[in-house]
Amino acid sequence: MSAVTDDVLALLREHGGRTTPAKRLLIETLQASRGHRTAEQLAAQVRARAPDVHLTTIYRNLEELERLGVVERTYAGHGPASYHLAGIPHGHLVCQQCGSLTEVPAALFDTLAASARQEFGFAVSPGYLAVAGHCASCQERCTPAG
Repeated sequence: MSAVTDDVLALLREHGGRTTPAKRLLIETLQASRGHRTAEQLAAQVRARAPDVHLTTIYRNLEELERLGVVERTYAGHGPASYHLAGIPHGHLVCQQCGSLTEVPAALFDTLAASARQEFGFAVSPGYLAVAGHCASCQERCTPAG
């Protein structure tokens, strides 16, 4: 077990949470995945090691880990939310054609965040932000030859 897993399990105990085998496997899976995964993808990976873990258990554990700030949830347009371990703040660019997701520094959204706060009193959370558009590859495929 890694130091990250140990730290997360200690945080759970500090906040009165239980440290179940399913939670331990989910944390290890999140750490190993190094990217964004849906709850269904995470459940499949956990069930490869523990077939009796149900999808509802995965969702419940993800909610608890998100409440503690260990996991971040991202909505990338249409489709299910994806989850990843919290870390360096970042936003997301999502291609509407191929569905690719690109992580970008949160600073890219500084102007938007400042405007939202100044004009509407709204605090933007870049980690939850996904901006839709078209990636470079899809733009090239759609651009007529000239």
